[in-house]
Amino acid sequence: MTLENPETVPLSPLVAAQHRAMPFTRLVDCGMDHADARRLLSDTAGGMPWEESATLLADTQLERARIAEEAGHLTTARDAYRYASASLMFAQMAHQTDTPVKRELYARHTTATASAAALAAPHTSRIERVEIPYREGVLGGWLCLPPTGPARGTVIVWGGLSGWGAAYLRVADAYTARGLGCLLAEGPGQGESRLSHGLYFDEKVTEGFARFVDLVEADSRLEGATGVQGISFGGLFAAHLAAADPRVAAVVVNGAPAAPGIPEFRTARAQISAAVGTEDLDRVAEVMASLRFDPDRHRIARPLLLLHGGRDPLARYEDQEPFLQAADPATAVLRIWPDGEHTQYNHAAERDAFTADWFTDHLIDHDDPNRWE
Repeated sequence: MTLENPETVPLSPLVAAQHRAMPFTRLVDCGMDHADARRLLSDTAGGMPWEESATLLADTQLERARIAEEAGHLTTARDAYRYASASLMFAQMAHQTDTPVKRELYARHTTATASAAALAAPHTSRIERVEIPYREGVLGGWLCLPPTGPARGTVIVWGGLSGWGAAYLRVADAYTARGLGCLLAEGPGQGESRLSHGLYFDEKVTEGFARFVDLVEADSRLEGATGVQGISFGGLFAAHLAAADPRVAAVVVNGAPAAPGIPEFRTARAQISAAVGTEDLDRVAEVMASLRFDPDRHRIARPLLLLHGGRDPLARYEDQEPFLQAADPATAVLRIWPDGEHTQYNHAAERDAFTADWFTDHLIDHDDPNRWE
């Protein structure tokens, strides 16, 4: 029996924290099927462990995908693989530290995403896995191309402390529908780059994210200018890269702290420690201090779009204001949703359309006869 409204049921502290961190709006924003998202919240409110419910939902979608693929229904199969990918992304979020189970779940997420990418479907983006040698490891990501032809501009998108890479396939869909390419990056401290290759946040983390710009510039299918978008904590890295790298033509920051520190709450501390690769809080504090964005030292000469949600419990307006202070007022845009949750989960469709149109205006040559509207 499933519960229709899990919010009315008293929840254990652990489950309540999971529901706050991964509400329905976020689950759907990052690609889960609506029914699966409701089932996950209902199951966990009823006592089923988060990881178990999310994994079972993924397994069901993988079976749907297999049956559809064998029957030649490739669009259905592709969608089901993507739903499975999203469920596995959220399954691994039950683990704040890099346990073997977290690594296994994330590897399964990557495999499900690759299965979706391998299936061509009409009028949908083309998706490829990319890997970039970096230091002693590999940076990973997903390159999403428009359904036909070259990209007329490209946006590199990355997440923050817990949601990475293919969690933002729906963001990529909005961009590829407008003729833009979108590279969903797993930078240092994120995704397979961290879990499989031991690459972490450090004082030079921006250099790692710059490698994705190198990849875009080297791909002849990616025409036009390059923008970057950082979501949640990743917005900090987007701002730093835009300030440091003249190849970045435009930047979006969404829900990021300009002055990161060690969080008060244990789970958030565990997430940041895992991203830095150490439980030594003194070392974590050193790295966070080095990443502070100072508008007097870090100037953003390119157009900036800053997104803010009035109900964001993780990034207050004053936490993000230094990014605006670093930008040229003539080319900086602030978009606020008064009721917006963290990174505007609850306004995802409007948010993605707004940012996609903004990047289209700034990255695509307006005189290009092939410019998409």
